[in-house]
Amino acid sequence: MKLIDDMHAGKWVYGFDPEAWEIMLGCEELCFRLNTTSPRLIEERAGLIKQIFGSIGEGFTVHSPLHCDFGKHIFIGKAFVGNYNLTILDEGIVTIGDNVFIGPNCGIYTINHALLPEQRNEGIMQARPVTIGNDVWLGANVTVLPGVTIGDGAVVGAGSVVTRDIPPHTLAAGNPCRPLRQVTPADRVTATR
Repeated sequence: MKLIDDMHAGKWVYGFDPEAWEIMLGCEELCFRLNTTSPRLIEERAGLIKQIFGSIGEGFTVHSPLHCDFGKHIFIGKAFVGNYNLTILDEGIVTIGDNVFIGPNCGIYTINHALLPEQRNEGIMQARPVTIGNDVWLGANVTVLPGVTIGDGAVVGAGSVVTRDIPPHTLAAGNPCRPLRQVTPADRVTATR
């Protein structure tokens, strides 16, 4: 589809496209079915999740509700945890690595709208990809904005708004989110069994 190809190329497009709306309705229907399926129906939920996303590795947990626009532009590695009320607006490509934990009420957004009201009202928008590396933890209520890359092993503190890239193995927090320090072996904790 030309509109999606142009969005993935980072072009400004007229997003109010009937074909795109139809695809989004299909994704919304799948999300609705997932969100109304009992958590005890593990296999049925897993099948719906695999239909929603472009790909997802083994060993995932996705709590309801989940919301996304296209779904098929989301590519997730293994051992993923998406907590309650995860929203991913995937007009652009969203790539999430292995062993990623996303806390409740998080949003990942790939879409920008035109600043001028008359252009915004015409549906002019631009998509930029989001990449989240391996072994990343996003705390509760984190917002990830278009074009951001979060490096392997990074931890983003609760309530942060990620407007720029976060380096690997960094603890970052704030609005706007900024690196605070490296995550090091000194951060190891002792747990009981």
